[in-house]
Amino acid sequence: MPNIKSAKKRVKVSEKKNLRNRMVKSGMRTAVKKFVVALEADPKTANAQLTATTSAIDKAAAKGVIHKNAANRKKARLAKQLSKAAAM
Repeated sequence: MPNIKSAKKRVKVSEKKNLRNRMVKSGMRTAVKKFVVALEADPKTANAQLTATTSAIDKAAAKGVIHKNAANRKKARLAKQLSKAAAM
């Protein structure tokens, strides 16, 4: 445990930020899982779920939880899955 006042504050702040980052990342993962389930159920209606998933990924990137290139890569892979499933 830190003895210096500023170090104590940094511990508190980093715990808060860590909690927020975990919540945002968890929400993003949940959205991706919902998209995958929707894709398996009916590829034609999964388009609406893709929009929600893309939004969750963009929010995570905007908050700095994931890198913007990682967000773009995830969105591209999901869109590719959707187009592949719709073609079948």
